[in-house]
Parts: sequence; structure tokens; C-alpha cells
Amino acid sequence: MTTPRIRILVVDDHPVVRDGLTALLATQPDFTVIGEAATGAEALQQTAVLTPDVVIMDLQMPGINGAAATAAIRTAHPDVRVLVLTTYDTNADITAAIDAGAAGYLLKDTGREELCTAIRTAARGEAALSPSVAAKVLAHMRGDRGASLSGREVEVLSAVARGQSNKQIGRALRLSEATVKTHLLHIYAKLGVADRTAAVTAALERGIIRLG
Repeated sequence: MTTPRIRILVVDDHPVVRDGLTALLATQPDFTVIGEAATGAEALQQTAVLTPDVVIMDLQMPGINGAAATAAIRTAHPDVRVLVLTTYDTNADITAAIDAGAAGYLLKDTGREELCTAIRTAARGEAALSPSVAAKVLAHMRGDRGASLSGREVEVLSAVARGQSNKQIGRALRLSEATVKTHLLHIYAKLGVADRTAAVTAALERGIIRLG
């Protein structure tokens, strides 16, 4: 009896990456790439039309990002599995993707065999994480390496890293300056630092935030 092929939608805003993934996946007898998308919006449209088994999803794309697209796909099509494939491995990115419902999270330096295995694992409805990502998820669950920062605290610290003042942060996040200062004090305590520069440095080193 012939094993059904895993139907795959490739989502990435770089044509070369899409072409490379499509060519790689075509070498596997149980895979069929049924479509490609360059943006989160296209991913939603293609998923609705093609109903793939697995969506390989980039995170950083124009418009709707990968995490938001993942959440939308999982809400509208709960049987579709989303496997994130990205260059970013910060705690914030990993947490956003997993919270959105991603079945797996791999980095773009992942080897061919590991990627193919992860696709099959995701298609079965199981979790597929690269070793480095799995370690960060475990650290997050244990509350290690500053993972205890709340989502709002990560937003505030990311804004600090971009050089924004307390006033600018408050305006962007609709918070009072006093509330921003309170968040910063909590951040300093959790990271074991004494000022803004040290907090940003520690967060970047620990993968809690990223620049760009």
C-alpha cells in the first residue's frame, strides 16, 4: 500500500530560499511541495486554498509576520501543522512561535536529514525542535536565563535597545513614564543588573531580545 505524501507549503520572503527548499524537498519520495508564499498574507490565502499538511514558515516577513500567520493558520485550519524555519533563535521569537501554535522550530542552518525528519514529525502532530531551541524552551520553562521577563517587559527592553527614551517608549506602548520606569526596575532585578545598558547587554547575550 502506498504511503500518502506529505503536502507542504513553503513560506519565505526570499525567492532563493524558497527555490532551495523546494528543490531539497523534491528529493524525498514522501514529500510534495504544493505551493509557495512570500508573505504572511499569502501564506493564509494559500493555506485556505491548498490545505497543506505542513507549512514551513519563516518568521521575519513584510506585513504579517510568521508568528501572526502561524496563529491565524492554526485558528482557521487546526489540522494544518506549522514548522518554523528561521535564522532567529531568541527566547522572544521562540516563545512567540510556540505560543502561536507552531508544531516545531528549526534554524536555517539545520541539516537536510534533520529538516526532513522534523517535517515528518510535525505531520504526525508531534513537536519538532532543534537541539539548541529545545534547550532554550527548557530554560524558559524552568525560568532560567531571564526567561521570567513578561511580554511587556520584553517590549520595553527591546525599545530601550533601539535607543528610545522612557517618554518615547511610553507613547509607543501607551504607558505612563512612571509605569515604564517600574517595568525597567523589575527588569533590572530579574536580570541582576543596575542600569539600562547592562540590561540590554545581558538580554542580548541571553537571547531574550534581538536587534533588528
